[in-house]
Amino acid sequence: MKAFIINKYSKKGSLQFTEIPLPELKDNDVLVEVYAAGVNLLDSKIKAGEFKLILPYKLPLVLGHDVAGVITKIGKNVKKFKVGDEIYARPADHRIGTFAQFIAINEKDVAHKPKNLSMEEAASIPLVALTAWQALVEIGKIKKEQKVFIQAGSGGVGTIAIQLAKYLGARVATTASAKSFDLLHELGADLIIDYKNSDFENLLSNYDVVLNSRDKKTLEKSLRILKPGGKLISISGPPTPDFAKEIKAPWFVKIILSLISSGIRKKAKSNNIDYSFLFMKADGEQLSKITTLIESGTIKPVLDKVFPFEKTNEAISYIESGRAKGKVVIKIK
Repeated sequence: MKAFIINKYSKKGSLQFTEIPLPELKDNDVLVEVYAAGVNLLDSKIKAGEFKLILPYKLPLVLGHDVAGVITKIGKNVKKFKVGDEIYARPADHRIGTFAQFIAINEKDVAHKPKNLSMEEAASIPLVALTAWQALVEIGKIKKEQKVFIQAGSGGVGTIAIQLAKYLGARVATTASAKSFDLLHELGADLIIDYKNSDFENLLSNYDVVLNSRDKKTLEKSLRILKPGGKLISISGPPTPDFAKEIKAPWFVKIILSLISSGIRKKAKSNNIDYSFLFMKADGEQLSKITTLIESGTIKPVLDKVFPFEKTNEAISYIESGRAKGKVVIKIK
């Protein structure tokens, strides 16, 4: 099968288009013919080697964390799916590889594709929607009338997180450039701050939850807008010792993560703020709940561009440019 791979970690290097064997199908796996694959900043960060400490992949590696496609074969223990089913998924870490014609995925990470979405729309959903779900439902435990600040509202995670937070009954503030205001109002944002002209720190106060996806400076500013007992959830780091424990990292990784996160953890604790780092996990059951929200019209995908398979490198460059509104997808079949 054809696939895009990396042979070594590199910020500037391109993915190589090559022929590789079909993936091995385990007893609990489904073999999926990939119709479309979502592109995420995570793919770029893994390519650059930014996660090799916590995700030590064996190279060469096929990138890609989002898939929509059709099941062509099932393992002997598979119960929930059959050949011919249209599915979507975020494959588990260490089993990624959706920039390819086929991928094998454990059935527990798979959900039936929403009936009202195209393959390209479905491929845009899993990683960002699961991130939003795990941040706002699992960790944030958002309740009605709570105030939630979601940074970078027009990004892949932001566009879904705003819709989910509104469904949960929250009042939502976000940041974006002026050209994205109409889109974000349509998604349900109550307050939109033009990050080019205003500082959110001067305009927001007494917030219950912040979903941080930016840099260290923004993370520290976010502490100052939360009320005591509030929650600061970061998907851009720094990772914590709790996270190291969760992924069963070696002792030296726990020490490194403890050191790099000590500053923000101390500041959060002194302000009575709960700081947590989220590296989302594959979860077919949660994705099925998200499917229900999509089929009811509560959550809609926001697609920026669809690239043909052979232009996968251009798709990654576009993501890296920071210009995308919503998601970028590769059409493979």
